[in-house]
Amino acid sequence: MNVLICDDSGFARKQLARALPADWDVTLHYAANGLEGVEQVLMGHGDLIFLDLTMPEMDGYGVLETLQQEGLRNKVFVVSGDIQPEAHQRVMSLGALDFIKKPAAPETLSALLRQHGLWQPNGVAAAPALLEGLTAGGPDADIGVKLTPEIRDVYQELANISMGQAADLLARLLNAFVVLPIPNVNVLEVSELHMALSAAADSDTLSAVCQGFIGAGIAGEALILFHDSSFTDLARLMNHQGALDRNAELELLMDTANVLIGAFLRGYASQLDTPFSQGHPVVLGQHRPIKDLINTNKSRWRRTLAIEINYRVQDYAVQCDLLLLFTEDSIATMNNKIMHML
Repeated sequence: MNVLICDDSGFARKQLARALPADWDVTLHYAANGLEGVEQVLMGHGDLIFLDLTMPEMDGYGVLETLQQEGLRNKVFVVSGDIQPEAHQRVMSLGALDFIKKPAAPETLSALLRQHGLWQPNGVAAAPALLEGLTAGGPDADIGVKLTPEIRDVYQELANISMGQAADLLARLLNAFVVLPIPNVNVLEVSELHMALSAAADSDTLSAVCQGFIGAGIAGEALILFHDSSFTDLARLMNHQGALDRNAELELLMDTANVLIGAFLRGYASQLDTPFSQGHPVVLGQHRPIKDLINTNKSRWRRTLAIEINYRVQDYAVQCDLLLLFTEDSIATMNNKIMHML
């Protein structure tokens, strides 16, 4: 049987391949996005597909829709960090066999493969699979502030899983579907960070909340940039009663920030096996131009590892940006942890 692992993260592909039963007699194939995945399927390389949802070129929903439109009967397990109930319902309605939460544990995969009659223990041993190599540099590799493509890929996958957990909580709070992007990961100088913050704002004014965190050599700040045009729909989704004044908007802002920041940091810390202590959230400003927010707080942010995620609620004018800003000293600590994961 030909098994296709379709995920834009090389780290995630390798991690899932390692979690498959060692005695499963299959040939593994790989695709880095949905378009490549469809090509592999058309080449006969996808009797069973392990499919990510959040990918460039074509996402997992697009792959499922293409299989359905073409009348292809490939078996599909969706493996995703987007664990919202609606995401689960959507993929099942598009013909997926099952939904697996990232990262996929070996016992979870074994149980599902047995359940669907695709593998039995003590079967014929498979030939060694040619897993895609992930090099993290030789002994002289710089694991300080620079990011190799492989290490950046791991950061992106850690963020992907964490943002999915945060989106799930927000979706349940709002009873709506949260559209998830591919996270952006970069080491930025302070001037580049200011450019990124400016680019994050497509409205004239924003409201912002910042919350510090620290744990075992890792420290930073989580920054929520909330688009002011979002408050009306957000109040409706949260069943807010009464006037939508400045105090009501502050309450909505803090509730949303607590959900997104808290859930993301819990998911991220769990994957790094490093618990974080969180400080009190601080309102940086309400209804202020992004330039004012930057100028007021420019002393807070220097060289940093920045993870940027844009959350958007489907069918509503609700949008916010979550920025995780790790101190320069934290990068070497996290890179060392990631080297062990690789």
